[in-house]
Amino acid sequence: MTGFKKTILASSMMLLSGQAFAAAFQLAEQSVSGLGRAYAGEASVADDASVVARNPALMSQFKGSQVSVAAMYVKPDVSLLGTSTNNGLSPSVLDSDSIAPSAIVPAAFYTTDLGNDWYVGVGSYSQFGLATEFAADYAPGQLAGETEIVTINTKLSVAYQVNDALTVALGLNHVYADAKILRTFGASPTAIPAATEAVNLEGDDHAYGWDVGVSYQLDKHNRFGVHYRSETDVRFEGEFSNQLPAGAPFYGTQGQALPGFVELTLPAIAEVSGSHHINKQTALHYSVVWTGWSSFKTLAAQVEGRGTVFSKDENFSNSLRYAVGGDYQYNEHLKLRAGIAYDESPADQHHMSISIPDTDRTWFSFGGEYQLTAKSSVDIGVSILRGKTQNFVESDNLGQQWGFESKGHATVLGVQYNMHF
Repeated sequence: MTGFKKTILASSMMLLSGQAFAAAFQLAEQSVSGLGRAYAGEASVADDASVVARNPALMSQFKGSQVSVAAMYVKPDVSLLGTSTNNGLSPSVLDSDSIAPSAIVPAAFYTTDLGNDWYVGVGSYSQFGLATEFAADYAPGQLAGETEIVTINTKLSVAYQVNDALTVALGLNHVYADAKILRTFGASPTAIPAATEAVNLEGDDHAYGWDVGVSYQLDKHNRFGVHYRSETDVRFEGEFSNQLPAGAPFYGTQGQALPGFVELTLPAIAEVSGSHHINKQTALHYSVVWTGWSSFKTLAAQVEGRGTVFSKDENFSNSLRYAVGGDYQYNEHLKLRAGIAYDESPADQHHMSISIPDTDRTWFSFGGEYQLTAKSSVDIGVSILRGKTQNFVESDNLGQQWGFESKGHATVLGVQYNMHF
């Protein structure tokens, strides 16, 4: 296999890793009650059964059984403006109004009180996911194309209330992950059409991880929570193909599918939260979330019969997310929420890519809970995410350089139904 062919496959694997691990696409959307306060205090607030996701130790705050079902609509607004090229093409060919389609992120949870200070909960939700799409004939096609990552986390948690103040919990996570990467050849001095598939890779995997949670009730007005989620190793196994000629210098597969895989590590996540009731109507919540992106050291891809076709060191850094929010009990039926958060990006400025022009983001969130009956309620939340403008230059496999200015924003709307019995 020539260096040219290896580079094309390597680029597809690199983009897969970036999509799966960039902070902009690490999903926080596990509950709508949390969405309304920018997910401040998620390890210490006990709103509903969604505590299974962020700190199952909080299950001890509920008696009987709880059910929560949620759906969040994510509307990204990621645009590109061309700033330069080195191949004579006008930078305007790089302009794109939106490269990320909208998506619906569902979640469902159930908890129950087993008696004798034991609690159990289950949940199904997603923590990583994205999709980016470019036109098939987009000029820098080797950097663009289509990328899709879907993960489904299914969790079983058990909690034990040690005493009136302390509860501990342990969870087991099953992660199903599915990935699709499609890259085209793009504009070039060769006779190969721009829309020719240079990379077509699909794969999936089942993996397992664990998490622990602690809840400490200082007094009836003040609670603290700590939650840790382990790393999860994922091995995407599937098929690789392209439409490139089989002869030199491309050594393509001409559409023939070959078995291949890439191994990734979903990072560990730790959260520390506090919740304080200031008076009967008002509560303050805050969180610091650490994500261990530095566990992503090296990316390696292999294709059957061709061995390791790519191995590359990455330069991701651990990141922090800060959030503060509150809620106000307006009347016996309605609780109002608001929050703000700052989300750091782990991406190195020298490793930026148009498939994921990641950036630090600020969250502005609002929401509310309406009590439908004595045993049921509905949550509504909205978050507006504003990202910093980024400028960078990216090179393709032919040495062509493409300069971009990227802007990344998003809006998240959610609705959730809760019931206890």
